[in-house]
Amino acid sequence: MKTLQQLIDNKKHKDVITVAPHRPVFDALVILAEYQIGALVVVENAQMVGIFSERDYAREVILKGRSSKTTQISDVMTHNVIFAKPEDSVQDAMAIMTSKNFRHLPVVDNGKVVGIMSLGDLAKETIQYQQDLIAQLEQRVGDKLNK
Repeated sequence: MKTLQQLIDNKKHKDVITVAPHRPVFDALVILAEYQIGALVVVENAQMVGIFSERDYAREVILKGRSSKTTQISDVMTHNVIFAKPEDSVQDAMAIMTSKNFRHLPVVDNGKVVGIMSLGDLAKETIQYQQDLIAQLEQRVGDKLNK
């Protein structure tokens, strides 16, 4: 199974989209919509300080009657961010996300965010891996039957 670094290397858009913690939630929503993504890494002084997701918006802004134009991202973001390392496997990352019940996992190398994985990214790779494995097994069985 591939590592997270291999997935990052194969992504169309390799840049990690970030936002500053002091910006209003509305700005983050515009960025999420523009890039058609579900989460942003929150960065201050080149360090990850949190993550802001659509789930944070729903739970911390909408359901609490806050305004997205006056609420700062730092007030509603997830602060204690769990992250993976580039050498971690897809399977390891999926296990983390499943056990902790979240859908976006930053990938950090030497203190720098080098990518972000969505549960969809990992599911897509897992399906491809399984399809490749099935094709290999079918080929082996076919080769043995033809001998």
